[in-house]
Amino acid sequence: MKDRLVTLIGGGGFLGRYVAQELFRTGARVRIAQKRPRDAWFLKPLGGLGQTQFAAADVTRPDTVARAIDGSDLVVNLAGTFGSAMAKVHVDGARNVAEAARRSGVAALVHLSALGASLDSPAAYGRSKAQGEAAVRDAFPNATILRPSVLFGREDAFVNRFAAMIAAAPVVPVLRAEARFQPAYVTDVAVAAVKALADPALHGGHAYELGGPDILTMRALHHWIADAIGRDARFVELPDALGSLVAMLGALPGAPITSDQWRMLQQDNVVHAGAEGFAQFHITPTPLATVAPGWLVRFRRHGRFGQLGAAA
Repeated sequence: MKDRLVTLIGGGGFLGRYVAQELFRTGARVRIAQKRPRDAWFLKPLGGLGQTQFAAADVTRPDTVARAIDGSDLVVNLAGTFGSAMAKVHVDGARNVAEAARRSGVAALVHLSALGASLDSPAAYGRSKAQGEAAVRDAFPNATILRPSVLFGREDAFVNRFAAMIAAAPVVPVLRAEARFQPAYVTDVAVAAVKALADPALHGGHAYELGGPDILTMRALHHWIADAIGRDARFVELPDALGSLVAMLGALPGAPITSDQWRMLQQDNVVHAGAEGFAQFHITPTPLATVAPGWLVRFRRHGRFGQLGAAA
């Protein structure tokens, strides 16, 4: 990987910053391509002199994607959204990236999809991700597709969001308490992406489901977070009828969940039996409990000086 130019589409996002750091360690040159490159300038000090480049690119505009990919050896598409533009980003955008990568003659393309991607998904998010995979396969058949479960890490919007709620409120509502998740550590997924790039002969054409070692219900996750931050919260499990009403308010500012996210919760987010995953990359997935307490400390009543188990 040393000195090879890797373009990360959406490289300044949560997963992108970890993929970039793994690439820096290999000696690769990294081009961060996204709508607002300045939002990713924080990555520049993490690489060596001349190791990082930036390019403006919008996956819905093929001309900008082609310019960003031009001259690249390898490409990773990390672009995604939960908003109204899912079809444009996940389907049209994925096609634009794959077609540009093929025309540029890149050696490998890694495409980020999601666990639960399916044409039969009850959620538009899951359907758009599946349609995006098909578009990538049509344009770049040897692409490697990664389908991670929900990601956790220091900057995540998953565990941290729940921790903030538990730390702030004496009573915390829990939606879909029995829904199951298999959260994956963001660094593990980043390592898998780089390994897929490095060996397209082995990983090209494959789709990998990436889930962590633990399967947790929404109820268990809330209780684990409360214990980790030493908060004695009271949880109220909302019935589905009420949860559905809450989701109907998802378009309003500050709403806890959107209607599409509610539909996503109707299915477990876990790796299918027999699916290829972390094992194919020789990666032992990291448990949530081994890393999350290190950054969740800020949600304790007295920060790192607080005692676990203290009443909130």
